[in-house]
Amino acid sequence: MALRRLVFLDVETTGFDPVKHEIVELGAIVAEPQGSYGNLKTLHEIEMKVKPERIEDADPGALRVNGYDEAQWMFAHSLSEAMQELSAKAKDASVVAHNVAFDWAFIGRAYNVTGVENTMHYHKFDTLSIAFALLRQDPELKNLSLKGLCEYYGIVNEKAHTALADTRATMKVFAEMMKQGAS
Repeated sequence: MALRRLVFLDVETTGFDPVKHEIVELGAIVAEPQGSYGNLKTLHEIEMKVKPERIEDADPGALRVNGYDEAQWMFAHSLSEAMQELSAKAKDASVVAHNVAFDWAFIGRAYNVTGVENTMHYHKFDTLSIAFALLRQDPELKNLSLKGLCEYYGIVNEKAHTALADTRATMKVFAEMMKQGAS
């Protein structure tokens, strides 16, 4: 089976409801497997702050976790600009995310709302599900969160809950699991 390019994704949002809440930060890494999914070459990185249109609907707890500050978002991109950039860079790539259902709910809605064409491949990989299948019986693993998996594999994620940092951590976790699963 041929290896496909991957796009690792993470979004920071104003809450948990993809209809009510919005993406405020998008991180993506497009990577090419080098012989296996355990060895990945980065082709593109995307890090975009996205200007919310309905900040009054935001959950204050979500804004606190992702560090939203109106001044830092003054020159943020529109959602349409972010989705156009993602589509241009991630064409034909399969999506990988930690808890992909959450990120994809927001990304899919963003494509629908903006009318930007989704050019990515329809296959999606969830590092949370892969970790459950591969590691659930390992007593060294404390939990299946991204933080827990980073600790398990010795991966440092100094800027947790920022989109690109979490994307980088997810890519490293995925590569480690692919190496472990192949052995």
